[in-house]
Amino acid sequence: MIDFTNTEVAFKMKTKNDLRQSKLLFATLSSPQVVQTLKGLTLASLFLKLPIKGIVKATVFRQFCGGESVEECQPQIDRLAEGNVQAILDYSVEGKAVEADFDRTLETTLDTIRFAQNNPGVPFGVFKPTGVGAIEWYEKVSLKQELSAEESESWARVLARWEKIFMLASEMKIPVMIDAEESWIQPVVDELAFGFMVKYNTQTPIVYNTAQLYRHDRLEQLKMALARAKAEGFIYGVKIVRGAYMEKERKRAEAKGYTDPIQPNKAATDRDYNAALELILSNLEHMAVVVGTHNEASIELAATLMTKHSIAFDSQRVYVAQLFGMSDHISFNAANSGLNVAKYLPFGPVKDVLPYLFRRAEENTAVEGQTGRELGLLTKELDRRKNA
Repeated sequence: MIDFTNTEVAFKMKTKNDLRQSKLLFATLSSPQVVQTLKGLTLASLFLKLPIKGIVKATVFRQFCGGESVEECQPQIDRLAEGNVQAILDYSVEGKAVEADFDRTLETTLDTIRFAQNNPGVPFGVFKPTGVGAIEWYEKVSLKQELSAEESESWARVLARWEKIFMLASEMKIPVMIDAEESWIQPVVDELAFGFMVKYNTQTPIVYNTAQLYRHDRLEQLKMALARAKAEGFIYGVKIVRGAYMEKERKRAEAKGYTDPIQPNKAATDRDYNAALELILSNLEHMAVVVGTHNEASIELAATLMTKHSIAFDSQRVYVAQLFGMSDHISFNAANSGLNVAKYLPFGPVKDVLPYLFRRAEENTAVEGQTGRELGLLTKELDRRKNA
């Protein structure tokens, strides 16, 4: 059993001042109304060109991001390493939609792969498909719609960006995760992932897709992926998560009149997530997994299944991962038990990562018990240090 209540291990990397700042921030984020007000004020301040970057960088950016550049993330990578936790550098610039932005995301992603090769604290690269191409193109290709000549040229550039990423990843021997997208563009993402796995995952997992188990069709998709990996002789790398776009997915399904792709309730999601863990960990010769979760029971189950299937806790085929700035009691206590643990460490210019930060703040208020759990653990550790 992993002791997730050990706050001394969980917050080893944080000073008392760090803990106080985090406690104040999570207390602020506990109110949806306050979050929306702060979001509005921040956007208004940016529009009016008020000098608020320093405030943002010293508060919410500091909590959830590693820095504005790859190099600026190094101190956080070093601090995580003190607790045997690694970092996944995630260029978290969202909402960009022109070729120059896609090329910039490509070059930054390539930089993170090169950085990872020389940094044992960075085990993976990662990119978001819509970071290197417009969502409209993925949607059209997913629907098998005909592209115009201009769209075909743009799509060819998207494919070339994917190829550059995985070619370098293979050369550097750094696995790269493809982040999940909305269900209506996931078909082409899945097919591209398969194609690159066939090419690069013959000996070791380099390409990792993402499965969102809050979708009711993803467990079957994983079973199909396993069968294909066995038949075609490659390793299916996958990060499993519960999911990130529930409200958007349900609204779109209702508006367009198709079947809601989301599970009917959380229990169904948990059931499929656990089944996915069992499927993958009992077929590790054909699969590799990053267990992306902030759920203690899921990490405990992963550890139990690894023991059941005689999988070493430090097997490179199994990682667990959480987001930087959250769930340190899971990350550091899991690492303390011997599991491979990594934190998603977002980075990018403050102004450009604000959409990510707003989403993170809103998700914290939406996930039942998340903020309260963080506050309780921070308070417990502050009390422990006061009485030590």
